Amino acid sequence: MKRSFIREILEAIDEETISFAGGLPSEKLFPAEDIKIATLKAMENPKIYQYGISNGINELRTQIAARYTKEGFPTTKDNVLITTGSQQAMYILAKYFEDKDITIEEPSYLGAMNIFRLNHLKMEGVKLENDGVNVEAFENSFKNTKLTYLIPDFQNPSATTYSDEKREKIADIIKKYDGILIEDSPYGELFFDKKNVSMSSKLPKNSFHLGSFSKTLVPSLRIGWIRADEELLKSLMIIKESIDLHSCGISQYILTEYLKDEKKYEKHLQDIRDDYEKKANFFSEQLNLIMPEFKHEKPKGGMFLYGTFGDGIDTFALVQECLKKKVVYVPGNQFYIDKIPNGEIRFNYTHSTFEQIEKGIKLIKSCL
Repeated sequence: MKRSFIREILEAIDEETISFAGGLPSEKLFPAEDIKIATLKAMENPKIYQYGISNGINELRTQIAARYTKEGFPTTKDNVLITTGSQQAMYILAKYFEDKDITIEEPSYLGAMNIFRLNHLKMEGVKLENDGVNVEAFENSFKNTKLTYLIPDFQNPSATTYSDEKREKIADIIKKYDGILIEDSPYGELFFDKKNVSMSSKLPKNSFHLGSFSKTLVPSLRIGWIRADEELLKSLMIIKESIDLHSCGISQYILTEYLKDEKKYEKHLQDIRDDYEKKANFFSEQLNLIMPEFKHEKPKGGMFLYGTFGDGIDTFALVQECLKKKVVYVPGNQFYIDKIPNGEIRFNYTHSTFEQIEKGIKLIKSCL
């Protein structure tokens, strides 16, 4: 096992470094005053200081369930398990499916891949196309593994979003072989145009849908969740309880208080979408202007922009040079099972200012 390249990079840089590496939200958009008000209100409840139940406080699970139901995916609090971020959700699931084979996208989320390795899941990569995984290759793999991990909305790292057609086809394949989908959706609310229908809603008995407040509210609360069939969730409770008994009660009560004002949260989400869309467009424009040899698609949501120089450029070697000039990104080889160097890069555009974006791209260009 090796540590996450991204976490190591974040520790190695200083405040002068322009970082396009981590998936960090914009700190300017944190609703600090509203969370402060919610915190003071939550502190009036003496239960906030006590041990809680393992699956999460009832009111928070009810609030999350109501959002699913409103979107056309009938859900009750018994379908929701609160976790310490969606990273813990993935760990719980990986421990539950320990030693099994699993079909994943390539490229795929580095954090999930590390968890799968730690729990001895054998990963089979399927090529990710511009509208989702290659369907034929997916079926050839899934008919054997019967377990898959996918990020259909603004995928990390590629920013790819699955087409409606591929969502239907992949869901049909999972039904055909009576397998299990782990659908990771931390970016689903960060759409610039429209919100997509989750694949899990087509597979309520055969899916685990993972969500998080880290990208939409604040990361430090460390609250995520798993939405699944009640019987499937029961299988995970022993693992959850063996890790931490329950997720942070203080964070849960603060969130519950904050989410009582649904209109305020919806306005906050729209503010994030508007800001991130402007930054995504600007980042894409600057790449085309300053570094046109880097081929990419403009994001339609999420937090990342992905592309490639093609053959001949080793972006893992390039980032070592960029570090010296105080600009960093994540080389694409980190998101593949074999880690062979390639010409691909994942950029995070949400945390930087417009000035930092322009300056950072120019520094990378100077290192080429």
